[in-house]
Amino acid sequence: MILQEGQVIRGTYEVERLLGEGAFAEVYRVKHRFLGRQAMKVFKLVGMTVQEIEQSLAEAVLLSSMQHPNIIRVFDANTTDVGSATHGFFTMEYVAGGSLDQFWQSHGAQFVPIETAVDIMRQVCRGLAVAHGSNPPIVHRDIKPQNILVGYDPAGLRVRISDFGLAKHVNPLTLLASAKGTRAFKAPEVFRNSQADSCAGDIWAVGTTFYLLLTDRLPYPEVGDLERFTPKSFERPIIPCSQMNPNVDPVLEQIVLRTLAPKLEVRYPNAKELLADLEKWKPRPPGKGTSTGTMSSDTSKKALGEHSPAHESEAQQMVEQAMRLARQAGKPMEAADLMEEAFNKQPGLREKYEYQLKLWRRGIIM
Repeated sequence: MILQEGQVIRGTYEVERLLGEGAFAEVYRVKHRFLGRQAMKVFKLVGMTVQEIEQSLAEAVLLSSMQHPNIIRVFDANTTDVGSATHGFFTMEYVAGGSLDQFWQSHGAQFVPIETAVDIMRQVCRGLAVAHGSNPPIVHRDIKPQNILVGYDPAGLRVRISDFGLAKHVNPLTLLASAKGTRAFKAPEVFRNSQADSCAGDIWAVGTTFYLLLTDRLPYPEVGDLERFTPKSFERPIIPCSQMNPNVDPVLEQIVLRTLAPKLEVRYPNAKELLADLEKWKPRPPGKGTSTGTMSSDTSKKALGEHSPAHESEAQQMVEQAMRLARQAGKPMEAADLMEEAFNKQPGLREKYEYQLKLWRRGIIM
């Protein structure tokens, strides 16, 4: 770890704990001296020149130019000395609920409710449409559940797109960019041409994520496996969502299929056009081909790899602590943060305590 718990950065940020790490950076939960909890992304590379530090902070600069409720907000960007090394860092919104991957996992053996899945993807598209609407367009290049944050605010569930570290302006003439990102979420065209990433490539990743929420499976699971994958994998038609989840209606089915169309001329070209169709979608009235409490298969939540089992006792302790905090003056937001973390540790807690959490986010204690 670059930073240690309790360490104070630039006299302003107290490090609380490590949230996660990638190849190039570590992310910590920190407490701002005046503004409360934030997330701090610290870049691992040491001995950088001023120019290299500025390049590492390009993500923060890009995010600050795209102000939108569904894109993670950046608050500060700077450098800090740790020992004899200088590291670039930036701070951003802290989302207690964590990633969409965790949100999906927290539903255990049940599918994410259809309306919730659609709401999440609408919000993703609203944020992504800002990037795609730039001149020239900005492509994220790494849309996946781990880079979508899900939490609660006074209005309810709110989604933010994060990790724009691979984002890039496309060539203004070709509207293409070099391909980067996670194999399992990359579109067919980038496996034929490494310079063919585009807004439509982001749509494929959105579609892959949407398919996962609706079916608990990836449309082309072999893409992430170097030994099993060949470009001909995309010639196989995907299994329709409705065959695995009967609550998926024909209209929603067609939207998902169009996001995953191998042919570019068929696929949605950008987030704005996908959003337009998602906004038109309406859930079927109860009783017309819908069922409630549909259970997914025993292997459902393994599509993104094995996960540790739910820590039921730990989750229950967090719930009890959150209940105590909520009764203390000035502590409802801290209680809400703790409750959101508990949701991801034990399936069933979200359904039981979600209404309570929403009240806390509005400052209401009952």
